[in-house]
Amino acid sequence: MKRLFYFILLIAGFSSIHSCKDLTDEEGNPLLDLNENTGLNGPRALSREVTDFGLIAQYQYNGLLLSNVITEKASLTNVEWSGDKISKITFNGFLDLDNDAVIDTDSVSYTQQYTYGNLSKLTLISENRTIFRRAAPVPPSTVPGPYAVFAKTKAMYTLTYSSTTAKLSSIVMKRGNDIPGFVYTDYTKAAYSYLGDNVSSVSKEVGKLTGTVFEPAVQSYKFDFSSYDSQISGYTLLPFEYKVSVLISTDINDDRSLILSPNSPKRASATDMIPAIPVTVVTSTNYKYDPQTYMTQGFGINYFYKPL
Repeated sequence: MKRLFYFILLIAGFSSIHSCKDLTDEEGNPLLDLNENTGLNGPRALSREVTDFGLIAQYQYNGLLLSNVITEKASLTNVEWSGDKISKITFNGFLDLDNDAVIDTDSVSYTQQYTYGNLSKLTLISENRTIFRRAAPVPPSTVPGPYAVFAKTKAMYTLTYSSTTAKLSSIVMKRGNDIPGFVYTDYTKAAYSYLGDNVSSVSKEVGKLTGTVFEPAVQSYKFDFSSYDSQISGYTLLPFEYKVSVLISTDINDDRSLILSPNSPKRASATDMIPAIPVTVVTSTNYKYDPQTYMTQGFGINYFYKPL
């Protein structure tokens, strides 16, 4: 299994986090620092996720609405709104598409259109994606060639919710190459379980589609989250639709599913279900919080906020 758990791989190289740099946002407003005796009173927004090794995410806002997110290698996500609903998300940058815990050199561009159903819940996401790959250098040159289109795909994500709790219960993706005679050829299925309001487990399957038949999964994982605290997760400040976009940005990004929870798990595990004897990796953390009980540090990540 190439990538069992996002935070495991992060904290593997961290002995401790003492970074207090970048304490202002893009507009020069002060961010909440890591001093446990200080805090931010009143409305706030999540501004940055930072480690001593660099920026994970920087969130930018248009008033109260999330507008842009800058992630690794200067990747940019643009969020468009229609009233109080996200209608479109566009991404240009780099992702870990092969799930080896290293951001790829292939460039990715996708546009996602959002559709809402009963009770204004997000029910459908349609996506058009292009992957650009640089050609290998031609000897005697050592410089890779220019980026060129490597693949174009179309995908549809269907979201379902529990009839009793109204919580997200599954996301099913169907995808195919964007060519004449288009058909869906691949699928992913994610199923969510909860303990109270928090995500306790996510199962993920990846496989092939033959017509309308979902063939046996070629990849299968289970992600578990437990020992939740009673404090406030900074991810509660982000729109649900954006968090879903993060989870579906690659085929296996479900180790990030804790972002759906209002609280923060102190223990997480990931299991590769394909081997005869499933392989599990477990990690744990202790969080730090500010006086308003928002997390400021956990799993090797520092969380910064700004006032609204």
